[in-house]
Formats: sequence, structure tokens, C-alpha cells
Amino acid sequence: MARRPSIRPRLTTYLARHGQTEWNVAGRRQGRLDSPLTPAGVEQANRNSRLLSGEGIDAVFTSPLGRAHRTATIIARELSLAVQVIDDLAEIDHGLWSGLGTTEIDARWPGQRAVREQDKYAFRFPQGESYADGEVRAGRVLAEIEQLGVRRPLLVSHEMIGRMLLRQLGVPEALDTRQPSDVVYRVRAGVVERLGSSG
Repeated sequence: MARRPSIRPRLTTYLARHGQTEWNVAGRRQGRLDSPLTPAGVEQANRNSRLLSGEGIDAVFTSPLGRAHRTATIIARELSLAVQVIDDLAEIDHGLWSGLGTTEIDARWPGQRAVREQDKYAFRFPQGESYADGEVRAGRVLAEIEQLGVRRPLLVSHEMIGRMLLRQLGVPEALDTRQPSDVVYRVRAGVVERLGSSG
């Protein structure tokens, strides 16, 4: 059963996805593996840093994975803030599907992508995690940040764990949300605003 989303009205939380990577372009699932930012990905991070410069962000937190950490570093430099790593912001673990494209997955696990479509929240990647597992981590992240006393944190992570952060921030449709790398979400009391525009 899906966890009940929680709402943290005291925080205005900003969620950014890492910039485009080489594997994003190639159509390979990254999960806990990593690939470098493309030049376009670096420019997306730079644009997001300018976009956020007037938002009063008081802390920058990042996934430990290289693509997110580099993105966070670019943004934090513009904001004159330090980057703080939170391990639980790492992407949902794709297990044995990590590094593979759709054709390879379908050849090795025929029919499993269709099974996943029937219940994305509960489906666990082979030897990896499910969205449900990721939501537990997302809840821990937000609880940890609340205890630090910051008011307008920026969290730089990944699309799938980002969806679970949105759920924990009270956004019920989060599982169906897409977050392009040139869009930042501003969330307060379950209300989401898009900063920036994709395309």
C-alpha cells in the first residue's frame, strides 16, 4: 500500500534534478551508476543557478552521486553556499537494470516492464529498490533537513527519488510527474510551482 504523503508547511523546498548526462542522451538507466554531465547539462545547471539567485535559498543539499553533486556545486557557487551531501538523496537503485537500455532490459527480462507499469510504486528493480523503498529515504531526508532549522532548502537529486520527495511534500500526483533538468520545483504546503521552462 502506498504511504500517505506528508506536508511540511514550515519549509519552502526547492527540488532540482541533475543536468543532462551522457547516459541520458544514450537512453541508459543510471540508478546508482553514474555518467558525466554533457555540456548541455552544465549549461542547465548554470541556468538554474541564475534562476535561483533571488529565491533566498539558505542551504544546498545533494545526492552523493557525481552527476547531482557537480550540478549542486555549480548552483551553490552562484548562491555563495556550501554543498551538503545526504546519502539518502541518491537515486532509486535500478539494480540489475542499471546501465542498460530498454532493448537490453526487454531481452533479459521479457514482460517485466509491463509488469512494472501495473504498479510502479511497489515494483522493485531486480536486486534494486522500489519507489516505496525510495519514499522511506525521502521521508528521512526531509525530517533531517527540518531538524537543521533551514527555511528554504534546495535539494539536488534525481527524477525518481525527486518524485518521492514530492510525495512526502504532499503532492499526490508526484508519481506521474516529470522533472526536466532545466526546471526547478518550488514546493510549499503541497503546492508546486515550476521555475524555468523546458525546451
